[in-house]
Amino acid sequence: MLARLNLPEFEVRLKKDGDKKYIFDILRRKYLYLTPEEWVRQHFVNYLIVEKNYPKGLFRIEKLLHYHKMRKRADIIVCDRKGTPIVLVECKAPHVKITQDAFNQAATYNTQIKAPITIITNGLRHFCYKTDFSTQNISFIQDIPLFRELISD
Repeated sequence: MLARLNLPEFEVRLKKDGDKKYIFDILRRKYLYLTPEEWVRQHFVNYLIVEKNYPKGLFRIEKLLHYHKMRKRADIIVCDRKGTPIVLVECKAPHVKITQDAFNQAATYNTQIKAPITIITNGLRHFCYKTDFSTQNISFIQDIPLFRELISD
């Protein structure tokens, strides 16, 4: 049973192969193994595109990062039209409680990415904050910004 999320519903494309389920990723244009985290990621991508008007072509999914000789993957990065990251999204499965560890993980990724907006979600709760890299201060934002609010062109 797939968790009902605190995100708008959309027409999810699922398929089954034997006892495995897959979900269609509209950005990578292929079916991916359906995990609880992937369920959240696909819903959040849809939310950003449909509700917040983020252009499909500006997403980077599971971007590979190198951190202290370890390979990590950022769940979602959205760039501006010049290719500069503006939003980093860290997705957790719905049953995973968002703790300080999730914030630390996102902050670690963002030391390389340098996106001014960070979102952490498990599909049920969403936390959004802005980072001022000149002062290293963060401030939580009530609502996830529309794409046009984040760009200057």
